[in-house]
Amino acid sequence: MGSMNKEELEEIQNCCDNDDTEKARLEELEEQSSIVSWTRQITIRGLITSFLIGIIYSVIMMKLNLSTGLVPNLNVSAALLGFVLIRTWTVLLEKANIVSTPFTRQENTIIQTCAVACYSTAYGGGFGSHLLGLNRKTYEEVGVDTPGNPPITKEPGIGWMTAFLFVTYFVGLMALVPLRKMMIIDYKLTYPSGTATAVLINGFHTPKGDKMAKKQVRGFMRFFSCSFLWSFFQWFYAGGNQCGFSQFPTFGLKAWQNTFYFDFSMTYVGAGMICSHLVNLSLLLGSVLSWGIMWPLIRGLKGQWFLESLPESSMKSLNGYKVFISIALILGDGLYNFAKILLFTALNIHATMEKRNRKLFLVSDNLKQQPLDELKRNEAFIRENIPIWLAFTGYILLSSISIIVIPLIFPEVKWYYVVVAYLLAPTLSFCNAYGSGLTDMNMAYNYGKVALFVLAALGGKSNGVVAGMVGCGVIKSLVSTSSDLMQDFKTGHLTFTSPRSMLVSQAIGTAIGCVIAPLTFFLFYKAFDVGNPNGEYKAPYAIIYRNMAILGVEGFSALPNHCIHLCCGFFAFAVAANLVRDLNPKNIGKWIPLPMAMAVPFVVGGYFAIDMCMGSLIVYAWHTLKSKEAGLMVPAVASGLICGDGLWMLPSSVLALFKIQAPICMTFLPTN
Repeated sequence: MGSMNKEELEEIQNCCDNDDTEKARLEELEEQSSIVSWTRQITIRGLITSFLIGIIYSVIMMKLNLSTGLVPNLNVSAALLGFVLIRTWTVLLEKANIVSTPFTRQENTIIQTCAVACYSTAYGGGFGSHLLGLNRKTYEEVGVDTPGNPPITKEPGIGWMTAFLFVTYFVGLMALVPLRKMMIIDYKLTYPSGTATAVLINGFHTPKGDKMAKKQVRGFMRFFSCSFLWSFFQWFYAGGNQCGFSQFPTFGLKAWQNTFYFDFSMTYVGAGMICSHLVNLSLLLGSVLSWGIMWPLIRGLKGQWFLESLPESSMKSLNGYKVFISIALILGDGLYNFAKILLFTALNIHATMEKRNRKLFLVSDNLKQQPLDELKRNEAFIRENIPIWLAFTGYILLSSISIIVIPLIFPEVKWYYVVVAYLLAPTLSFCNAYGSGLTDMNMAYNYGKVALFVLAALGGKSNGVVAGMVGCGVIKSLVSTSSDLMQDFKTGHLTFTSPRSMLVSQAIGTAIGCVIAPLTFFLFYKAFDVGNPNGEYKAPYAIIYRNMAILGVEGFSALPNHCIHLCCGFFAFAVAANLVRDLNPKNIGKWIPLPMAMAVPFVVGGYFAIDMCMGSLIVYAWHTLKSKEAGLMVPAVASGLICGDGLWMLPSSVLALFKIQAPICMTFLPTN
């Protein structure tokens, strides 16, 4: 649909003159859509706020990424924190009798977009998966990849990691820009996460929403302070290995040895409050099935299934079963959803095209049939055009730089691999963004895994491991960035924010993230023992991704004894579980666990599942006792718990860098 002219808008307004309610609604829409130019929507205070949120959430994301690899959606939390910071600033200025620029929903949207783009790099950049999987420690943990060949490793470095992020993440910003009108207006894709964020932001900037926001701000600040102080208090008792409240044997020492305990982590309690009950219960089921049943049984088969002389950390010993069964669950779940989303996307596009071919209306007829608020939003969304030549030129230029730079960073990755990736990327990005708009499922990681196996097989035994993991990172970052940008366009469409300002703020946030993410990673990498299978920061996905690459190179010969049978069983279970959920979603389906969530504790342990189930229990009790208050306050309380604990990681890391240990070691021993 093209841009609306004044005569068409006046015709719609005249139809509503006799309806007072509609007129009041029209006045509100006029106020919302009478926005300033896109350059004035991006403010200095907004960028500073985005930078602060980006740093805090990058630390939180990195902690989650390196400890369990399970990260909740924090878009709504970022929008809430942006509102908290700007409103606090404007209130302080008012008390000092200083006039400040009004805080608008457009500025709130820009802050959220920029901040999310920044901290998304910390999670999606591969610091806990494909990039970390290249280092020497992961190589030694996994074992010799290719017997007879020299070690294939690349140690983390701020320089090459920053360069890799810059040449891969920015390409995705240009891939789908020409299709924004088709995806948002023509196809009317919902993008549930983007819509939820927009509803929250629109709710903040109304008189009623302002009162609710003040209550949320107070709740956020209260629990933020409690979480920070609690983390500070815990530090004093963690002066050694397996010391402190994080190793509290809540259910007894035997359960503690099998990773079943509550570790008092407010980050995971808050994450459990955000995640659905099904996710948290699936984590708990995976913990019980693996650490409660399977690993003790397989450990008892030492000498029959694997050599007694092998340590449990060997990939030919117990650790191999942990990793490869987890991979089987992840691949079964991922490939099923990958195929489902592709089929769903193809059928939906076909149905949409047939409908448009059968039923063509004049523009004026279309306008009369659409709701007034949708017309106003569409007009604001397409008011400022983004030139198509800019998108095409930017994509060609940025991909050309990437094709040159990536083989320089990783000689094992041939330049023609990258060329093929960027030729396929726009199609893959469209499929992922369309599927995400329909289902809210970002399948970028599954596209990356497909690329991992293909390039690992093409690279062979000499280069396959590195080529697979790097190719995975290239495809994943590009496809994910395109989908994230379309989610943000949906938020901007609903909040009357200019697409130009959204694109620029996304680019600014990505640039900040490409610098902040490597620095945040090295803060953890230097301060803590990242990659230690018995430590706090196990980085489980580094081992999983390297083993996926080895599997792509060597095939099933990489699996330990009898592991192939278990892997086939769990792969089939993952497919069957998804199939039952889709065929009967209302009755049986809602009780079927999520295989992807079940897979995480197989490698990590069950302690964080206990934390997240505690978050679910709090939400359930709150909704039972005070449902209306819970619906309003749960996001604010969860964000406060996560941010308070996450902020403590900064001084905690600095203390660890300077080798300052806590003065007390609180530990627990059996009585005999």
